[in-house]
Amino acid sequence: MMAANRYRLRTLAKAGHRGAKLAEWLLSNTDKLLGVILLCNNLVNAAAASLVTIIAFRLFGQNEMALTLATLAVTFLILVFSEVTPKVVGASYPDRIASAVSYVLTPLLKLLYPVVWFVNLFVQALLRLLRLHPSDSSGNSMGVEELRTLLTESGNFMPAQHRGILMNLFDLEQITVDDVMRPRGQIEAIDIDADLEEIIHQLATSHHSRLPVYEGEPNNVVGMLHVRRVLAHIHEHDFDVAAMRDALREPYFIPSGTNLYTQLEQFQAIRQSVGLVVDEYGELLGLVTLEDILEEIVGEFASLRPGGQEPGLPQEDGSYLVEGAIALRELNRKLKLELPVEGARTLNGLILDHLEAMPEPGVSVMIAGYPMEIVQVHGRMVKTARIGSRRAPVNSSP
Repeated sequence: MMAANRYRLRTLAKAGHRGAKLAEWLLSNTDKLLGVILLCNNLVNAAAASLVTIIAFRLFGQNEMALTLATLAVTFLILVFSEVTPKVVGASYPDRIASAVSYVLTPLLKLLYPVVWFVNLFVQALLRLLRLHPSDSSGNSMGVEELRTLLTESGNFMPAQHRGILMNLFDLEQITVDDVMRPRGQIEAIDIDADLEEIIHQLATSHHSRLPVYEGEPNNVVGMLHVRRVLAHIHEHDFDVAAMRDALREPYFIPSGTNLYTQLEQFQAIRQSVGLVVDEYGELLGLVTLEDILEEIVGEFASLRPGGQEPGLPQEDGSYLVEGAIALRELNRKLKLELPVEGARTLNGLILDHLEAMPEPGVSVMIAGYPMEIVQVHGRMVKTARIGSRRAPVNSSP
């Protein structure tokens, strides 16, 4: 009864299973359940010992050797047939047996309720004396780690995709917007001080529905522009930069370090789907969208985003050519790698942290067992790197 899965019993009870309803009721009254079980158990054991003693005296008289052998025999029989065997069976098939024995235990409890109530008076008094409150315990409650373990061990009872989605939900409070944002250098934005023809060309060729608009320098974002709405008015005679300014919406800024669960709630509350991540000094760090957060839960919506690039170009030797600016979490997810994500958030940052020197083409480094070769360098950044396809069993070192 104690080993039965209460959540499964609850599900069966809601479906109308009478045995599950009785078992659930019994388990909700643990003191009474234990009282009737132990009362009957000890009564039978005591009666068996007394009967064996009487039988031994009648057959062999007051023979100490016969009494000893009889005691050992009844102890063996009780252990095998009344204790060990039924408990092993009960522990092996708790849900099936709990529902069945509930049909017996329920009428026994009603029949012996006065005795059980009287015994429990002393039990409750002793518990109060020890300042114990079993009814207040939360032994059946499940925390995040317990739920995570339950999902991990669910095996074939749940599809792997569903299990992955639920596991990702638990990680939303540990992942921040900094981990999934598009870095500042990769943001497509419009300079409102640029020539009007250049702005129109950028709008016409953009693959995004909304673009940040800055004035003077990229850190000075003055608004967000809905590309389709503006394109609908481009051919009007009075369309100019002033009209575009009027079409701007106030940008939504997100503090760096905000966890994804909180940000998902914020997007839902303010009905926004795009936000600009800024640090404590107001400097622009990157851009995050609702799609970025949802992809952390359910995975990629498409193999290639509009205007994006594949995370890795496969080579004949099994390696991949990868852009240095790609986020490590995206790289791990798409190429099934296990690169560390605790420190640096991009492949470029990870290589520089391990290299501890200025990057140069042709330099190789071993990170988390993956051989990496710097292919192209742009300034002080790794533009392209080659990642070996086979993980080597060595420690991470330059």
